[in-house]
Amino acid sequence: MGTMRLLAPAGGPEQLDMAIHFGADEVYLAGREWGMRSRSDNFDRPQLARAVERAHAAGVAVHLAVNTLMLDSDIERLPDYLRFADSIGVDAAIVADLGAIALVRECAPHVEVHVSTQASVMNARAAEEYARLGARRVVLARELALEEVAGVRRRLDADGFSDLELEVFAHGSMCMAVSGRCLLSSEMAGRSRGASFGACAQPCRWGYQLVEERHPEERRMPVEDDGRWSYVLSSNDLEMLDHLDDLERAGVSAIKLEGRAKGAYYTATVTNAYRHVLDGEPASRWMGELDATSHRPFSTGFFYGDPTQNPGDVDYLREKVMVATVVSCAPAAPGPEGRARFAVEVVCRNKARAGDELEAVCAGEPVRTLRLEGLEHHDALAGWERAGELSRAMECYRLLSPFPLRPLDVLRR
Repeated sequence: MGTMRLLAPAGGPEQLDMAIHFGADEVYLAGREWGMRSRSDNFDRPQLARAVERAHAAGVAVHLAVNTLMLDSDIERLPDYLRFADSIGVDAAIVADLGAIALVRECAPHVEVHVSTQASVMNARAAEEYARLGARRVVLARELALEEVAGVRRRLDADGFSDLELEVFAHGSMCMAVSGRCLLSSEMAGRSRGASFGACAQPCRWGYQLVEERHPEERRMPVEDDGRWSYVLSSNDLEMLDHLDDLERAGVSAIKLEGRAKGAYYTATVTNAYRHVLDGEPASRWMGELDATSHRPFSTGFFYGDPTQNPGDVDYLREKVMVATVVSCAPAAPGPEGRARFAVEVVCRNKARAGDELEAVCAGEPVRTLRLEGLEHHDALAGWERAGELSRAMECYRLLSPFPLRPLDVLRR
């Protein structure tokens, strides 16, 4: 499907490995400061240097989020951080603050400027001004309809800014505020939990009761599914897997998957699904994969009109859970009737019993099933011992598979 690039989230080193393994063209991540997801694992400086080296070895670009609100104290400390980012080969900095943009150009001349969705760019004239300030890409505001995105692209091309790339969010959590610029968390939980400083407490996901002041007991807003609370601020998640051709026709250069606060399984599964569809497979074949991860009900956001609201069930939906990640694979003795088998070493993430049917999520392959058999657990003193279940998280097990697997492939139930 054309040349749209796939930008996947990396909230920590494990998510980075999954994003690369499952086909991201670009990854976005943050250091320990100035990123909009401060509660993620993120990357200290040595980890960030290794992340860039790892990604570049796989041909994947690294975009560094530096997109929180900036105080004078931040601006004073940013130059040293940006010079470090430049020295290790970071490809782009995602920024919203004008002072930070100026500092990227001054202190990190080899790092592209990408304007964050936090800047709420909704028109071509604004995008052109950012281009004059050195921007190479603009992440458009999430409030734009698809036809408006296409209009921005046409205007940019007509005005001589055809080199300015447009990026949009295509999947993940949505915010009820304008492109995430929200003061609700600061007001209700204090500035240390401010959304625009990367520490949102997500009060829009909390349950509320709305009443009319003169008759508070008689005139309450009807409550939702749980019988007690209304989720009047909670939005549905975004999903555009079956509309990628529309995004491409609108002139989008890169699609971004939201999720730096989410785990490795989410990164692996969602990146894998979007990669397959971008590579030409029908979306219908991969839609079910999106239900295998934790999410709220899906919608298409503002792209085709007004977005839909979360209907009231505060719980996230998830149909499947990651059981293990693959460490290594080698040929094993043939099974019954001479069938090929492979000894697969894995790291346990969740429980599964011998005999359970598991699904294997493998980069570049359809989802396949296998039965959990030949299970062994590795004991530091006794070595490999027979086991009846995968049960000890983060410990090593070995199992038999009817097909080969690769490191970082995922087994789930």
